[in-house]
Amino acid sequence: MEPRISLIALGVKDLERSYRFYHDGLGFPTHFAGEDMLLFRSSDSRLALYPQSCLSEDAAPRLVGKHSEFPGATLSYNTCDKALVDLLLHRAELAGGEIVKPAEATFWGGYSGYFSDPDGYLWEVAWADFWQVNEDGTVEIA
Repeated sequence: MEPRISLIALGVKDLERSYRFYHDGLGFPTHFAGEDMLLFRSSDSRLALYPQSCLSEDAAPRLVGKHSEFPGATLSYNTCDKALVDLLLHRAELAGGEIVKPAEATFWGGYSGYFSDPDGYLWEVAWADFWQVNEDGTVEIA
C-alpha cells in the first residue's frame, strides 16, 4: 500500500448545507455532484460527502444509530503563511462553521486553531516555519 490518502468521506446531515459550506464558503472546487454524493477536489486527494445515514449503512451497519460528540478524527489544512491561519478560520466562520479553538501558538512549535463544519467535523488550520507547502499543496515537514 502506498502511503497516501486518496479520499476522505464524511457523513453529513444535510448535503445541500454542506455543499454551500465547502463549495460556496470555503471554495472547494466541485468534482462531482450527485443526488447522494458530493465530491470535491483538493491538491492531492478528494473529499466526498454523503448523507450520514448512507455512509453509516455502507461503512458500519452494526454501528448505525450510535454517535459520539467527538467524531474521532480531525482534518487538517496546513498553510504556507502564519497570517492565513486566522484568515481561513474567519472564512470558515463566515461560511457557517464554528471556531472551536481560536488560533494560538502550539506546543509543537507552530500556530493553529480549529473550526467545526456544520456537521461537527473538526478542521485544524495550521502553520509552522519548519515545513514547506509545495505549489501542488503537499506539505514537507522537516
